[in-house]
Amino acid sequence: MLAVVAAAGLLAAPVSADPGPVDARALLDTLPIKGRAPKTGYERSLFGDAWTDDVTVADGHNGCDTRNDILRRDLVDIVLKPGSHGCAVLSGVLNDPYTGTSVAFQRGPGTSAQVQIDHIVALSDAWQKGAAQWDEWTRRNFANDPRNLQATLGWINQQKGDGDAATWLPPNTGYRCAYVSRIVDVKAAYGLWVTQAEHDAIARVLADCGAP
Repeated sequence: MLAVVAAAGLLAAPVSADPGPVDARALLDTLPIKGRAPKTGYERSLFGDAWTDDVTVADGHNGCDTRNDILRRDLVDIVLKPGSHGCAVLSGVLNDPYTGTSVAFQRGPGTSAQVQIDHIVALSDAWQKGAAQWDEWTRRNFANDPRNLQATLGWINQQKGDGDAATWLPPNTGYRCAYVSRIVDVKAAYGLWVTQAEHDAIARVLADCGAP
């Protein structure tokens, strides 16, 4: 019999709350502004095996791969695969913050890719803004840190690609404040920089997020 569980009940460890716009404005002012470094040498494999559990960030070493950790966190009405030790999500519903729409998720060769896990700060963007100097463990943690991950529709994830806030923002304008605040939070936590264009794009969004 399939096990139906509430997504919120399966978080292995709490993730720090998203910074509000006031905090994000203050954090943004602390980020160095530099030019984008070359993408030379970037490979996805430099950030470790995709969705490895062998990390020291939240949910690391909990016995579940990172993709399923995020699916359990971000989907509702989820059904877990029997015998997966409470890890693998068979189905659920994604209320996608990027588009403001909902979609039913079904695990399978032809359907799993309809819901993907976005790196809010893309790995190649991070590479060009400081991560090229990191050690292997830091890059692996970054690639699997729940603060930097969001389940979203596959097509919107592909549309975003490795864009930063200067080139891509969620089409759901109501989520843009939270989205850029999360970028700032992640970049501040990992010591990454922003380009002038990225800084200005984030500042414009935050300026419309309510008075400080």
